[in-house]
Amino acid sequence: MIKPACIILAGGRATRMGGGDKTLLSLGGRPLLSHIIEALRPQVGALAINATGDAARFAAWSLPVVGDPFPGEGPLSGILAGLRWARGPAISTPADTPFLPPNLVEKLMFVSEREHPDVVMAAWRGAVQPAIALWSPQVMQDLEYTLAQTRMRGVESFARTRKWAVANFDDGPDPFFNINTPSDLAAAEARLTSA
Repeated sequence: MIKPACIILAGGRATRMGGGDKTLLSLGGRPLLSHIIEALRPQVGALAINATGDAARFAAWSLPVVGDPFPGEGPLSGILAGLRWARGPAISTPADTPFLPPNLVEKLMFVSEREHPDVVMAAWRGAVQPAIALWSPQVMQDLEYTLAQTRMRGVESFARTRKWAVANFDDGPDPFFNINTPSDLAAAEARLTSA
């Protein structure tokens, strides 16, 4: 099985965390980004970070940093950046989900090979996570048009304009728990400690 590339979406403004780079916050004594890279590296063929601003702040991870082709337009722009960089299928994941499952890519690819959709979104107990997905390069032209010519910015809204499918991850605690607030960060610390 050829492993797809993966783009880590780190372009958010983190307003609920007081601004700045949320993915550089400490979780268990390490930057949040380190947890995400550690979970993804064995599963994918290549990794890149989607972010704006000075790429030097991510230098410690020695990964390519790709900017938004449509700055300020949210995660859809980051997904387009990832597809352009990957030049093939690409996994996307937010930079604030430290508990990604070890079979994330395997399951997304299984559903993709079975159903041949343009996008496979991950879900936990019925809750779809549209930014955690496997994207076909076939969506690139429509994605570029959507960003340039329409007001649609929601990842799930765009995904549902294409042939889409869902990969379910129903075991155990939420593997897609994301950190948006200081209380989320505290909950993640507690979960890490009890694991």
